[in-house]
Amino acid sequence: MTTPLPVPVVRLRVPTDEDALSWHRVFDDPEVMEFHGGVAAELSVYEELTARQRKHDAQLGFCFWTMLDENGEVTGFTGAQPWPHESFGPVGEIEIGWRLGRAHWGRGYATAAARATLERVRAAGVGRVVAMVNARNERSVAVTRRLGMELVETYPFTARGVEERAYCFRLEL
Repeated sequence: MTTPLPVPVVRLRVPTDEDALSWHRVFDDPEVMEFHGGVAAELSVYEELTARQRKHDAQLGFCFWTMLDENGEVTGFTGAQPWPHESFGPVGEIEIGWRLGRAHWGRGYATAAARATLERVRAAGVGRVVAMVNARNERSVAVTRRLGMELVETYPFTARGVEERAYCFRLEL
């Protein structure tokens, strides 16, 4: 019998301007980006993303927050936002998501932070959330299952010329 890992301490904060650089550094790894385009994004992408998340927090009371470990180190992000695509996926839904630097994988950070996200979005009045996960991303699929999410739909998409599938998981809050 294996002993469960202790629940890690995670803090979530609205992303700062400086967090764009932290996200860029933490995600500058082909393994981290395997299911997010395969290559690290330019710093400008994270600058725009952190700015958009600050706007979401101000308007909605939730966003993709910067995730910090017990030492205050940026480990990635987690949170919720309106589904950002108008022609693909669960249009009109609130999406939860997470992305961690590889050094932080396998320690329970994503699940702990996603649970904190669910509490925060529920407090903001959100009645249900979805998570869109590449079907090959076993780590993220496992997080959705630990959260009690149900697979409700599969979407085909093309990434780098390869046909892929995205799972849409849903959870009523």
